[in-house]
Amino acid sequence: MKPSIERLDHDGYIHRYVRIDGQRIHCVAAGSGQPVLLIPGWPQTWFAWRHVMQTLAEKGFMPIAIDLPGTGHSDRPLDGYDTGAAAARLHRAMAALGHEQYQVVGHDVGMWIAYALASDYPDAVLRLALAEAVIPGLAPAPDIFAPPEQNIFLWHFMFNQLADLPEALIAGREKAYLDFMFDRWSHRRDRVAVDVYVAAYAAPGGLRGGFAYYRAIPETIRQNRERAKRKLAMPVLAIGAEYATNDAPLATMRDNATDLRGIVVPDCGHFIMEEAPEAFIAHLMPFLEGRA
Repeated sequence: MKPSIERLDHDGYIHRYVRIDGQRIHCVAAGSGQPVLLIPGWPQTWFAWRHVMQTLAEKGFMPIAIDLPGTGHSDRPLDGYDTGAAAARLHRAMAALGHEQYQVVGHDVGMWIAYALASDYPDAVLRLALAEAVIPGLAPAPDIFAPPEQNIFLWHFMFNQLADLPEALIAGREKAYLDFMFDRWSHRRDRVAVDVYVAAYAAPGGLRGGFAYYRAIPETIRQNRERAKRKLAMPVLAIGAEYATNDAPLATMRDNATDLRGIVVPDCGHFIMEEAPEAFIAHLMPFLEGRA
């Protein structure tokens, strides 16, 4: 079924809704040319890519940012949050939009899904950029006795996986919970559209949909141990931020890609596409154009 055009917003973005297995996936596109799928992480939405989308469109690409199933304006199915299932949905969504081959950029949880997408559909993914995460099943499990400066990036992995308790504690207090994350994970806090994301995750089912990706980590790890048996063959760019994962994305992919390069963006925290869009794009653009 062809996606319907929902609306053209005041920034020139085209909002479409694709139905996959009866569930809507919200896709936001701009420009024309070679498609680039942009996958956000937790706790953000497609809106995190707004600066990147503008530049990609100006440079002759067609950026397509999505709200992951369970988040933003996408539907909130009860299952299918392991990275294999999520990647399959996004691949089918791109096909429904008319794109059999495309480049992929993933951030945070979006990096997990982007890796699965490239591994499971290697003929579809031409180039892969991965930012600001480590991938369950590829990176060593973190130490639960990590020092506080490391634990600030780790503690939520266990908390978010718990059944029921996170929603019970956070419902009605979404702003306090997410503000804590954005305050501590960002370096340039004023550049992050926190209120947009708080509103998205405070919507009915928003917390559950976001936590579901963490609750699926055991299955994602099982899948990734199988994926790790074959290295990615397409060009891969691993991007870290000085005040967040640093070179961890590169270290995570070092044994899992045959054509790999990595960079660390200075003076930047975890929310790299918003905090340092110029520096992020300066590295991403030549990679997507094949000049890196």
